[in-house]
Amino acid sequence: MGRIHKETHRADRIGWLRAAVLGANDGTISTASLIMGVAAAGASKNSILLTGFAGMVAGAMSMAAGEYVSVKSQADTENADLAREKLELETEPELELNELAGIYEGRGLDKALAMQVAKQLTAHDALGAHARDELGITEALRARPIQAAISSAVSFIAGAVIPIAASVMAPAGLIPEILSATVLVALVMLGGTAAYAGGAPLLRGALRVTFWGALAMGLTAAVGRLFGTAV
Repeated sequence: MGRIHKETHRADRIGWLRAAVLGANDGTISTASLIMGVAAAGASKNSILLTGFAGMVAGAMSMAAGEYVSVKSQADTENADLAREKLELETEPELELNELAGIYEGRGLDKALAMQVAKQLTAHDALGAHARDELGITEALRARPIQAAISSAVSFIAGAVIPIAASVMAPAGLIPEILSATVLVALVMLGGTAAYAGGAPLLRGALRVTFWGALAMGLTAAVGRLFGTAV
């Protein structure tokens, strides 16, 4: 008997990983950009921190709501498709069996083998077979709106804490400089970590996140200096 070949795949991480990475990136970049803008406008340290905390709370709620609505819509579509498929299996089992066999035949099996496979999978779990092979719905990739919403909110707050903490510890006159350095380092680490978890190149992931974060902070700092209005 041959050895069991163990493989590690990342497909089951896609749903929560996407929401977590998006939330952390947005939390760090948007909060840092807000703070940078009001700091460049000459606001007091108290106003800067108030802006940071308000941005963190508002952003976390916005991310959670947006992610929930988006993923819930996907989940509703999946559930509707599954309900329709279940009804078709109950009312037209032969047509569904032939449809499943046709899918396997189209993937390279000969007609007899395709029908044999379709019959065995139908006997084992007809709805599961059609969900996976006809609709492309698998348990690992199912839409989970609550999980996505919580992950987005928590990760946004985790990301927002970084620029807020940097602003709290920095002297009032050095907030923009210390904030920029801290956030850029954090974005390099965040981008690299996300790339590693997803199996992508580390350097490319780190540079991509850092570039957009630096651009956002630079633009908001320019706007703050242009208007020069203390919030």
